[in-house]
Amino acid sequence: MKLIAKPSAVDVDLAHAALVVVDMQNAFASKGGMLDIAGLDISDAARVVRVVVDVVAAARAAALPVVYLQMAYKPDLSNSGGPESPNWHKELGLRVMSERMELRGKLLVEGTWDSAIVDELTPHAGDLVITKTRYSGFARTNLDQELRARGIQYLFFSGITTNVCVETTLRHAFVLDYWPILLRDAAMPAGPPAMHDATVFNVESFFGWTIEAEELVRMLAAHAGVVDHV
Repeated sequence: MKLIAKPSAVDVDLAHAALVVVDMQNAFASKGGMLDIAGLDISDAARVVRVVVDVVAAARAAALPVVYLQMAYKPDLSNSGGPESPNWHKELGLRVMSERMELRGKLLVEGTWDSAIVDELTPHAGDLVITKTRYSGFARTNLDQELRARGIQYLFFSGITTNVCVETTLRHAFVLDYWPILLRDAAMPAGPPAMHDATVFNVESFFGWTIEAEELVRMLAAHAGVVDHV
């Protein structure tokens, strides 16, 4: 099926495609979550949640696999890399916890409210949920193996944050020879809007393609109709 994308149309085989939902967690999308505590603007998060909810519903109706990436550390932070790792010093949740004693063990830690996927996007049985401890969903996880076992070649990306975990995972997908397509309006940056625009530029120029979520929903509805009549 030909997808009308930027910077050019691209042929996508939906039988070998999946929707990737990146870090749609309370930490990044909810008041009182890690991004909010860190002082970053999350005013667009509610809109992004609504868009992703619609895309996920369309994906399920078309039998497109839904892949959730979830950032979460063990309670003892033993999988964070420790002081010898740059992740320990740069990943925002770890930094905030190191600076504020009362938050230690409460941000991006397995089993906490902060690490949980927002209620509106609770995974369903059959969805693939990958817990990660680095910005890329492919780093130190079995994501690549799981996708290849399902015959996936094309990945539609949504989530928070555009310029950090979404872009890092998308770039990693590109170098692993997946075809990455970013849903421009189904993502939100950490930082000013220009950060989102920079990722869109990077993707369109160097790493893949971008579309509006509505285009994917339309495409999936058409695909679901074809499948239903087979």
